[in-house]
Amino acid sequence: MWLISVRDLRYRMRRFLIAVAVTALVFSIALVFDGVKRAMQNEAPRLVASFHADGWIVARGTGGPFTTSQVLPPELWRRIVDTAGGRADPVVLSRGVVTSGTDVTDVNVIGIPRRGLGTPEVEEGRPVERRGEVVIGPTIDAAVDDQVRVGGLQLRVVGTAPRARYFFGTPVVYVSIADARANAFGGRPLATTVVIDGRLPPLPDTVEVLTSDEVAADLRRPIKNGIETIDFTSLLLWLIAAGIIGAIVYLSALERLRDFAVFKATGVPNRIIVGGLVLQAVFLALVAALLSVGIARLLGLGFPFPIEHGVHGVIQLLLIAVVVGLVASIAGLRRAVATDPALAFGGG
Repeated sequence: MWLISVRDLRYRMRRFLIAVAVTALVFSIALVFDGVKRAMQNEAPRLVASFHADGWIVARGTGGPFTTSQVLPPELWRRIVDTAGGRADPVVLSRGVVTSGTDVTDVNVIGIPRRGLGTPEVEEGRPVERRGEVVIGPTIDAAVDDQVRVGGLQLRVVGTAPRARYFFGTPVVYVSIADARANAFGGRPLATTVVIDGRLPPLPDTVEVLTSDEVAADLRRPIKNGIETIDFTSLLLWLIAAGIIGAIVYLSALERLRDFAVFKATGVPNRIIVGGLVLQAVFLALVAALLSVGIARLLGLGFPFPIEHGVHGVIQLLLIAVVVGLVASIAGLRRAVATDPALAFGGG
C-alpha cells in the first residue's frame, strides 16, 4: 500500500509540489516566530549572567533593577559597597537614544565602574576605561573610533558588544558610571542597583537582595504579552498548515474513490487503506518541514537581530509536522473508509 501511495504522489506531482511549497512557507514563518521567541527569552538570562553577580541589591518593593525607576541614594550604596565581603559595584541603568550621523537608535544604557562587574565581552576594541567612551551593542550604525551622541553626551566608540541587547532586541550601550549619571540623573551620585560577587553585608530594611534568576525573570516580565502573542500566532500557522495538507489529502481521496472501492472489494482491510492516506499526509508535512528550515534561515536575514533556532527548534518542528500530517489526514480517512465496495463494479 505504501508503494501505491508513493505512485499516487508521483502521478499528482504538480499538486504535491504546490502543497509542499505553500506548507513549507507556512512552516518557515512559524519557525521564524519560534526563533524570535527563543531569542527574546534568552536575552535576559544572557545579559544578567554577564554581570557574574551573586546578588542584586535594589530598593524594596520595586521589582528588578532593569524594570524600575527607583534609585539608591549615595550614602546607602556607598555603605553597601564598603561593607560587602567581596566585589560590589554600583550600576546605573537607564534608557536613551544614540545619534550617529543622521541615524537615531533607541538603546538601553548601562553605566558601570571601570573594570567593574558587568564589563562586557567586546568583539572589537576594548571596554570603557574612562569618561567620554562607549561600547555599543548591535544594530547601531557606528564603528570603533567613531563619535556618537548618547543623550546629551558626545562619546567615542571604543568597542562593540554584538550580543548585548534586551527588551525585544533593543541594543545596549556601556558607558562609564559618571557618564551614565550625567545622562540619567544630571550628575547626581545615585545608583539603580548594587551588584555583589561575594558575601552580602548587613542590609537595612529599605532594600532587598535579588538573585540573578529573579532578576532575569523580572526582566522577562515586560515581554510576556509579546511571547504569548507569538505562541498564539504560531498555533494559527500550524492550523493553517493542517488545513492545506488536509485539503490536498481530501481531494486525493475523492479522486481515488474507485481505487478504494476496488481495494475493499478484493478484501484489503480499512487499516491498510487508511495507512496509505496517513503516509501521504505525513510525508508531505515532513518534506515541507525540512524545506522550511532553509527558508526560515533566509527570512531570518531580514530581522534587525539574530533569531535563534537551534537543534531543539528543528526537532520540535519535525514532531509538530508529524502531528499536523496526522490531523490533516482525518478528512480524507473518513471519506475513504465510507467508500462503498460496489463502486468498483459501477454501482454505489
